[in-house]
Parts: sequence; structure tokens; C-alpha cells
Amino acid sequence: MSSMPDGLDRLDRELSGYRAWPRLDPGPAAMVVSVGVLLLLVAHALPWTGSISGWNVLLGDGQLGILPRLFAITSLLFGVIGSTSAILTRLWAIGWACALGCGFSVVNGLWAVWSRNTAPNGAPGPGIGLILSVLCMALLAMMWVRLAWSRPGGRADG
Repeated sequence: MSSMPDGLDRLDRELSGYRAWPRLDPGPAAMVVSVGVLLLLVAHALPWTGSISGWNVLLGDGQLGILPRLFAITSLLFGVIGSTSAILTRLWAIGWACALGCGFSVVNGLWAVWSRNTAPNGAPGPGIGLILSVLCMALLAMMWVRLAWSRPGGRADG
């Protein structure tokens, strides 16, 4: 009987630790998220407007205003760092943070495209990299909402 309390103590520590946090199982969707992250990184290397790439916008080059830079920051924060963290840890809370953050970033991206479309005469409009980045973020937002919402036990089934 002396081994029983040790076993229960170990079980209690394990259940109250990191491994007991709610998790999600991305399954094949992890590959879609990974491809979305890769395409987002490629889109940041492409021109966002004129010859200015997404990496230049992130660093503040080009004087494009706050909206494209805000989108560059949020897309890398939630699209790349958040998605990578969520896939590696499979934590449900990070999945929801990615879902909400990617959705917020899509709105930022649409504002960034709008800001380039309404730029003064002679200023270049949105480039292929900016458009592709917004589409990648929309894909990631949809995937993360689907993954976070479908966690077993994550919602009441009636």
C-alpha cells in the first residue's frame, strides 16, 4: 500500500501540469496550415507595392503608412509565429489566439489594400505580395477557426 500514495501523487502532478491543458488535433489540416505559412513567407518576399517587399514594409522602409506596416506585423505575428507555435504545441488556447489574430490580420490586410488603392496619383497600387498575403491570412484564419472550434469537448453538443 505504500506505493499507492506515490502513484497518486505522481498522477496528480501530471494531471495538474502542462499536459492536462486542452489540446487540439490538427490532423491533415496541419499540412494546410504549414503550406499557408510557407506561402505567407514567400508573399512577404514579393513586392507589396511598386518594388517594396513585405519585409521592407515590416522594417518601415518605403513610407507607405501605418496600415501596410500594421498588416505586416500582425500577419507575421499571428500567421507565422502563432501558427507555428500552435502546430508545435497543439494547445487549444494558442489555436484560438491564432484564429482571432489571423481574422484581425485579414481586416488589417484589407485596409492595407484599400490604402494602396486610394494612394495619391502616381503612387503604386497593391502588388502581388500584398494580395497573396491577405489571401494566405484568410486561409489561416479559416483553418484556425475550424481547428479551434472542433476540439473534442470544446463546445456543448446538446
